[in-house]
Amino acid sequence: MSNPVSNSSVRGFMSQESFCRVCSGKVREFYDFGRHPLSDAFVDPEKVDDEEFFYRLAVGVCRDCTMVQLMEEVPRERMFHDGYPYQSSGSVVMRTHFEDFAKRVLNAEDLGTDPFVVELGCNDGVMLKVLADAGVRHLGVEPSGGVADLAAAKGVRVIKTFFEEETARRILTEHGPADVIYAANTLCHIPYMDSILNGVRALLAPDGVFVFEDPYFGDILERTSFDQIYDEHFFFFTARSVRAMAERFGLELVDVERLPVHGGEVRYTLARSGARQPSNAVAELVAEEETKRLTAPDTLSAFGERVTGIREELTSLLRRLRDEGKTVVGYGATAKSATVNNLCGIGPDLVSFVVDSTPDKQGKLTPGTHIPVREPEAFSGPYPDYALLFAWNHADEIMAKEQRFRDAGGQWILYVPEVHIV
Repeated sequence: MSNPVSNSSVRGFMSQESFCRVCSGKVREFYDFGRHPLSDAFVDPEKVDDEEFFYRLAVGVCRDCTMVQLMEEVPRERMFHDGYPYQSSGSVVMRTHFEDFAKRVLNAEDLGTDPFVVELGCNDGVMLKVLADAGVRHLGVEPSGGVADLAAAKGVRVIKTFFEEETARRILTEHGPADVIYAANTLCHIPYMDSILNGVRALLAPDGVFVFEDPYFGDILERTSFDQIYDEHFFFFTARSVRAMAERFGLELVDVERLPVHGGEVRYTLARSGARQPSNAVAELVAEEETKRLTAPDTLSAFGERVTGIREELTSLLRRLRDEGKTVVGYGATAKSATVNNLCGIGPDLVSFVVDSTPDKQGKLTPGTHIPVREPEAFSGPYPDYALLFAWNHADEIMAKEQRFRDAGGQWILYVPEVHIV
């Protein structure tokens, strides 16, 4: 089936404007990816003729506070619902990552004897389960019913709702102030930041901390990991933009920590203004960002040119392999693969199928381009000549697991930071 999003719909570097969802300043568009489907809206083959929801995927930067953000918002109910397929504990690396953070909370000496921990977007409860098992008071806030049920089955206390100021005040009334509010790969999903941070300020204990981690825009630029840009990622944070955002809501950025997960993230720690002394790491990262001119027009224009180059090189490679009679299979039906497939026009004529370990995705078709998704066992029956690694952020884990593919002569195709074969 052909891709409904043709390359001709991609307009590249643009100069349209909208208004910043943080400070109301003017947002200047710097790249238009064209029409895209919802990244996690996998299609039932029996309903393939039903109309899919498409939106314009474009990204811009605020001229005032430098916050990088999408130009158009997708309604949250379309993205986060009972059928939301992503599970945080699906990767060994990520499971260990979240469990390690929970252990840091348990070992923290400044949280008192009876801390209360709230997680925004707790997903399947992989982090909170560690705290629950240790008897720590906790609460997960998760709007996607399916994964919330998985968390509850693990003994995690969870409420099925979106977090906003009203939610925070209700939690405060029922449970008291939170010593730690945590969010992993969640805050960047939420356009209505004013309600979120007003809620955080209302719920946070006087000496409490709000810790969140999300993809770092500096790493996206450095690696040209353009597939981090999709419907669920509305904001793309830097230390400078987070510091400015926090100040608008009576909060202060007091620490930053670079993380290797998900292709490069930063863990930001906010506290009430004046409650804690900012670490040297904050000033150092802000200075580094200023030196690199992360949000300067020429920097963003160069990023767009690299994205266009990757699109052209990847499609050319896949067409050549097809014409040579080679078999190509995708590995990992990730949310970000929707950006790659729909930007490049990659359908089942170029990639036969995609393997993924998530049961809810298996037997369905990828959003927009309708590549069949199959169970992991299909990868070896028989092995393809090439595997297009959509889950490149888990490359080490996956390649070690699939060593027999390499032993059989198979080769991996990657497109971050550039198109290459290994």
